[in-house]
Amino acid sequence: MALRAALLKSIWYAFTSLDTEDSGKVSKSQLKVLSHNLHSVLRIPHDPEALERHFSDDDDGPVSSQGYMPYLNQFILDKVVEGTFVKEEVDELCWTLCSKKNYRSDTLRVLTNRDALRLWCLFNFLAEDKYPLVLVPDEAEYLLRKISAVTTVELNCIEMEEFLLRDCVQKDGLNVWSFLELVNSAAVSRGADRESISMAVEQVYREMVGNVLKEGYLWKKGHLRRNWTERWFCLKPGSLSYYVNEDGKECKGVIEMDQNCCVEVLSDRDGKRCMFCVKTLNKTFEISALDSRQRQEWITALHTALRLSMEGRSSLHEELKERRRELREERDRRRVLWAEETRRLQELQGEREEQLAELELLKEAQKQARASLKQEEQRRRSQYEELQKTLQRQLEEAQEARADLCAEVAVRDLEAEHQRRRIKELEDLHHRLQEALEQQIRARQEEETYRYTQTRLLAEEEEKVKSLLALQEEQEEQLLQTQREKQELKLEIERKSHVLDEAQRQLDKVRASRRRVDQDIVAVQRKLRQASTSVKHWNIQMNRLLHPIGPGDRRLSSSDPLVPVVCVPSVSETEPRTPQRPERETDKQNRLDCDENSNRENMDCSNNNEKTEPPVADAE
Repeated sequence: MALRAALLKSIWYAFTSLDTEDSGKVSKSQLKVLSHNLHSVLRIPHDPEALERHFSDDDDGPVSSQGYMPYLNQFILDKVVEGTFVKEEVDELCWTLCSKKNYRSDTLRVLTNRDALRLWCLFNFLAEDKYPLVLVPDEAEYLLRKISAVTTVELNCIEMEEFLLRDCVQKDGLNVWSFLELVNSAAVSRGADRESISMAVEQVYREMVGNVLKEGYLWKKGHLRRNWTERWFCLKPGSLSYYVNEDGKECKGVIEMDQNCCVEVLSDRDGKRCMFCVKTLNKTFEISALDSRQRQEWITALHTALRLSMEGRSSLHEELKERRRELREERDRRRVLWAEETRRLQELQGEREEQLAELELLKEAQKQARASLKQEEQRRRSQYEELQKTLQRQLEEAQEARADLCAEVAVRDLEAEHQRRRIKELEDLHHRLQEALEQQIRARQEEETYRYTQTRLLAEEEEKVKSLLALQEEQEEQLLQTQREKQELKLEIERKSHVLDEAQRQLDKVRASRRRVDQDIVAVQRKLRQASTSVKHWNIQMNRLLHPIGPGDRRLSSSDPLVPVVCVPSVSETEPRTPQRPERETDKQNRLDCDENSNRENMDCSNNNEKTEPPVADAE
């Protein structure tokens, strides 16, 4: 049954390759040629008139795959006898037909035509019996990992994801031509050579399609001459064959692996180590491996072959494929159950949240009703008390106002004239104070501009210093690494020295521009002090006009809390410390710390100037 399914997969590719118009039908003449070739490679007698008799009721038009299947089953597949033909010849025939239409090897492809044929056979082996044939992503990744395990090139990374997104979304899997493109692109992108890829594909093909469980060189003890000879052993589920060399042309013997066979570990003797034996009913074969790890691998493989033979299985990878299919189905079932359980939990959670929300709304409504009743009662009580107090206070205020009104009328007449003269003086003073305040604002804006320029220049200076340090470190590393090639790299060292000098000159220019900016900032601060002095003078004048000195009064001192005090920063606080040019690389960090302290002092001075503004506003 498995052989019939494998043959049908290969023949399906051959039939679809003859459908040049992708209509699902093939002409009878082409089917005759295909049928004749299939009879030849399958070693069965060919009846040239059977096809005509089978389709005698149809016209001379093309035949679909469903119409060709009864003839294929009756006249070809039913007559196939396992062991009378070579399966590889059938695969080569079908590959030759389908590759002409869908796959062409060129110089840009890493895979040769033989490698593509092997991968095509592996694809058919792992594909499910569903048409059109596709390979699920898990099986494609499994095959790529098998190939990568033999070579040193990783083939199943980004290209696998790209092909899955592009080819598997609508088809639920990769077709064989996309799979071959995936392997080609992955091998080209990683620089794999054809020899390593061919060797890996051939080894995986022999393991999976050829049912080779393990093969390699071992030492075998003869039965007649009792000498040790190195042989190439090839283990399959039903037999263990050994050859003269690895080409497998000259077979020296075959050991049948059945229920009468067993494997035992032997102790070292006759100068051989890592020995084991394979016992049958008639003979005992003593074998020696190169090391204990190889011996254990062979013993494990032999036990696997015995197990498959007793279970009646002819292929280990068929069993593994069935297990992977069961695991995928179980995983899909669990995924569906998990999704259903999650949905149910979400529904229950939603219902519970709705019930909790309704309960919270009821509690909140009850609480609000109680609070509103209490607030209404308190509001009525407070309104009554407030009304009573208001009436009492208004009565007292009316009596006091009546007594004061008469006295104030006389005083206000005298103050009216005095206030008119004072208002005129205050208006003049207000204009002068406004001008002084505008001068102070402009001076402060200029100071902020110069401070921003200084900060930018400091940042540029730090970048130049970092580039200078990096350039110097790179030069020192190159001097250490190229000590033996000093003569050849002298020009490069001179060029880097020139770049270092150029960076030093640029650093000097930045420092000079920074000193100029510091001088400008000092000038602006001088103007700011002058403006602050002027504001202080006008504040004193305004206070004098607002509070004239009467008979017996004394002049307010500077300690009077009603007189605003303007803090003027000193020259020592506002003037930044000009860093000296460092002579060594170790002084650079100290210079940067000094610059940060200077900037911090400038910011403190500006904050002190801002604190003097509120008294001026009160004076106005």
